[in-house]
Amino acid sequence: MQVIETELPGVLILEPKVFGDARGYFLETYRANRYAEFGIPPLVQDNQSYSTHGVLRGLHVQHPHAQGKLVQVLEGEVFDVAVDIRRGSPHFGRWTGVTLSGENKRQFWVPPGFAHGFVVTGEHALFVYKNTDYYSPETEFSVRWDDPAIGIEWPLDGAPSLSQKDGAARCLADIPADRLPGYEDYA
Repeated sequence: MQVIETELPGVLILEPKVFGDARGYFLETYRANRYAEFGIPPLVQDNQSYSTHGVLRGLHVQHPHAQGKLVQVLEGEVFDVAVDIRRGSPHFGRWTGVTLSGENKRQFWVPPGFAHGFVVTGEHALFVYKNTDYYSPETEFSVRWDDPAIGIEWPLDGAPSLSQKDGAARCLADIPADRLPGYEDYA
């Protein structure tokens, strides 16, 4: 497996070894002891979503009960983003992104304390992710996807399709500090 560090410490792009022949392919998508070598803690919940072109989901975060996410696209293509929203972090408000697809089979590790989102750039996307903590709807909130202070360069070809929750999200500067995870909690 090749591990690529991003400009945000702790956020990783993982390229599993793919073994293929005329019949198809095989790859290992998760092994706790191997992923622990890269700083990824045990994962406790799997989720799957299906979205069509132009759907933007995020930027989602839970605090408390922050979730680290190991994300992957099984079919289709997305542009996936992590934003450091940890109070006191030297990288607060910075983002990094990567294209994930069924073809490139890359995985993206978004550590606890980061907001996460993606936009479907292909015709559709079958998206899966493993979490370090259980879903906690009472602690979840969204950061505005187009927050100008963050400045994510989404590869959009028009207005995205958003959920009501994501459409009503606030900019990072407008979220009370006590709602944000602390750098010291997730450094």
